[in-house]
Amino acid sequence: MAADEALEAERDAIVAALGPVADGLAATFGPMCEVVLHDYRRPEKSVVAVAGAVTGRAVGGAMSEIGMRIVARGEGAGDELNYVTRTRGGKLVKASTMVLRDSTGTVFGALCVNLDVTAVNDAHALLGALAGIGAAPADVPVTTFGNDIDSVVDAILDAHQLRQNGSWAGLDRAQRLELFRGLDERGVFAVRRAIEQVAGRLGISRASAYSYLSQARAEGGAAADQGGTVEDAGSAAERAVAGELRRTAP
Repeated sequence: MAADEALEAERDAIVAALGPVADGLAATFGPMCEVVLHDYRRPEKSVVAVAGAVTGRAVGGAMSEIGMRIVARGEGAGDELNYVTRTRGGKLVKASTMVLRDSTGTVFGALCVNLDVTAVNDAHALLGALAGIGAAPADVPVTTFGNDIDSVVDAILDAHQLRQNGSWAGLDRAQRLELFRGLDERGVFAVRRAIEQVAGRLGISRASAYSYLSQARAEGGAAADQGGTVEDAGSAAERAVAGELRRTAP
């Protein structure tokens, strides 16, 4: 117990120390920069500090799809540097996400730097067109930056359903398992009550959702326990319920 308390104090100290760093980075890069500090111990309210305004994040907001992906990878997660994404509002963002680890190597948060490069990209395209060397714009993925976790989960589910090109009723068993496997790999089920949200969106029972998730993990060789720093007593209870439902689900 004392060791656990010491680790929690260590994580708290790291988060507290990085607050001024976020302010300094945003001040250095100017108004097109946003720095977001996440504490993944509370995934539904992981944003603990924000400096600047690019993605509309606010303190108390939820992690994004990127954060969910990091959580899903657990200790195997690494920094994601200089990637380009687009907000749902159309901003082009160059970003870096640097994971935070405690002294045991456990990932418990992230420091994210987001630069709005929309104007730079537009100017580049204009100059290229004037010079006759313009290239077709790259297909940049859209990332949902929501301040509530439900909107992020919904966006991930929508994206997967679009890739499947059909409703739940139109998917065969393999496609349904692939859907649940994809959601799991992106960290959706690390969020409390996500299984109920997914089941409701798909129009299936919670028992069926647990059953598909269990089969997807078994067939994909994934461990049933995602472990890590973000699961609390509520998530542990969900795992216990999941075990019971798998024994009783049709």
